[in-house]
Amino acid sequence: MVIAERLRQRMQKLGISQSELARRLGVTQGTIAHLVNGRTNNSVHLPAIAAELETTVAYLSGDTDSPLEGARIPMSKQDMAEQMGLIEIEEVDLGIGMGLAYSDEIPVQTVSQWMPESWVRQFTNAPAKFLTIARPRGDSMYPTINDRDIVIIDRSRRSIDEQEGIWALFYGGLGTVKRVRAMPDGSYKLMADNQHVSDETAVDGEMSVFGRVVGVIRRT
Repeated sequence: MVIAERLRQRMQKLGISQSELARRLGVTQGTIAHLVNGRTNNSVHLPAIAAELETTVAYLSGDTDSPLEGARIPMSKQDMAEQMGLIEIEEVDLGIGMGLAYSDEIPVQTVSQWMPESWVRQFTNAPAKFLTIARPRGDSMYPTINDRDIVIIDRSRRSIDEQEGIWALFYGGLGTVKRVRAMPDGSYKLMADNQHVSDETAVDGEMSVFGRVVGVIRRT
């Protein structure tokens, strides 16, 4: 049975089981088993099966020996994103602790977000692998950054190389976003834009830099 043999070959090549193929198509496993075991050569589901197996009905039926001739190969998520002009950026929860999110000691879940590359490039040209987005909580940076606004962080910048720029920091056990001024004595002044929030001073070892805040998107 040509169909049964070629079905088994394609399923094995792609690592798809009968139950998985049935799940994708929304049919019973018995429907797939009848074809795979050669009990039938005819099924209204054959075109959909061929598409899931990245081939054609003509190949499964033995009319051609090329499994890819005329096949519509599904694009990978990465290829689809590239075609749509999107880049993948990780989002981390500052409330959990931004520094801890990238620590081996206390792993923290991150979520991937797909964002228009042309929009991101208005803020930074840093490679996507160095970018993180976060939603800082609180009003210490008001009116520059409101509670839960989205900030874009460039993690390739891990040292204070710009006075009074806005930086994402690991300080006091949690992530925070502050303006930073390097002081002559080697300490750092952590400054809030909110005039009602007091500045703080961090000495060597109390603070680590997560990255430079390169963009702010207002929460609507």
